[in-house]
Order: sequence, then structure tokens, then C-alpha cells
Amino acid sequence: MEHDRVTLKIPRPLYEKLQVVIQGSGFRSVNEFVVYVLRDLIALQQGDPDKDLSKGEIDAIKQRLKNLGYF
Repeated sequence: MEHDRVTLKIPRPLYEKLQVVIQGSGFRSVNEFVVYVLRDLIALQQGDPDKDLSKGEIDAIKQRLKNLGYF
């Protein structure tokens, strides 16, 4: 289906930082990494029982996202 995906624009400096961040991480692209992060955020907000994380883990994720410019 041609409507399965959309384009999301982010600032180029952020994109370039993400390229560096994902090197050696197993993510094949910035897009793959961003989709992973966004799915995790949605799961956390929806209280997904398979994603039960401690407060420390949640704080660590938030700090990483803040360092990447998401907060």
C-alpha cells in the first residue's frame, strides 16, 4: 500500500548526530532507530505490560533522549 509510510522531517544537525549515535549499534539507518525509539515511547506511555521498566530505567531512557535533543 502506498499510504503505509509518511515522511517525518527533523533538523539536519539532529539527523547527523543520530548517524554518529547509531554507528556500531546494530541499527541499519537513522529511520530504523527513530522508529524503534518512538515505539518504545508509545509503549511506555500506554503502560505496555511487556515493557515494565524500573523508574531508573525510565529516567535513563529519558536522559538519553534528552541528550539526543528529544526533550
